[in-house]
This record gives sequence, structure tokens and C-alpha cells, in this order.
Amino acid sequence: MVNISKQIQYWQKGADDDIETAKILLKNGKLVHGLFFCHLSIEKIVKAIVVKATNEIPPKTHDIFILAKKAEIEIPEEKQLICQILMKYQLEGRYPAHFPVNPQPDLTRSYFYKTQKLLEWFKAKL
Repeated sequence: MVNISKQIQYWQKGADDDIETAKILLKNGKLVHGLFFCHLSIEKIVKAIVVKATNEIPPKTHDIFILAKKAEIEIPEEKQLICQILMKYQLEGRYPAHFPVNPQPDLTRSYFYKTQKLLEWFKAKL
């Protein structure tokens, strides 16, 4: 039997750890890797919400939109863009053939800020 509370804590702690890792990576100029960890943070918080909503282990997918649908969360249009951007970096972070060119530092800082706000928005759903 799945311990729902422990699963939620596991995914939430992972989300918190990953946003901190993203911050460190971005600070040290590892922009693509930092954005990859931004995605991981959002993926994990949404997985925590999936567990809460379904009382099940979340599906093994990295797609924020599939996970949000499973949790019956409608992502507002203004938040969908950062989700789409982060989805690009998770794919390219996993598969070398898709490895992107580093984004501009100013743009990366903006993505990080938006990721932090998105993380807060999702956390409010727990």
C-alpha cells in the first residue's frame, strides 16, 4: 500500500531541492543545466499534486501538461508559456541530439523568476 503522505513529501522535497540546484547552476553559468533543474522542480511539484488528487503514484512522464491533466489542474494561459519553455529544456537536457544553445543570461534570469512563481502557484494547490 502506498503511503500518500510520504509520497507527497518526497515529491515536494524534490521540487524544493531542484529549484535550489537550478539557482546554483544558473549562478555558475550552467544555463541549460539550470533550466533543466527548473523543469525538474515543476515536474516534481505537479507529481506531488497528482498523488494528492489521485492517491496513486504519478505516471512516469516528464510532461508537465500530462501531469497537470492527471491532477485535474488547468494551467492558466499566462503560465503555459513558461511550462512550454521548461519542457524544451527537459527534452534537450536528456537527449544530446537536442542540446540547445545557451540562452542569454537575462532571459535565463527571467525564466528562473517565472519558474519560482510557477512553483509557488503549484504549491498553493497542495
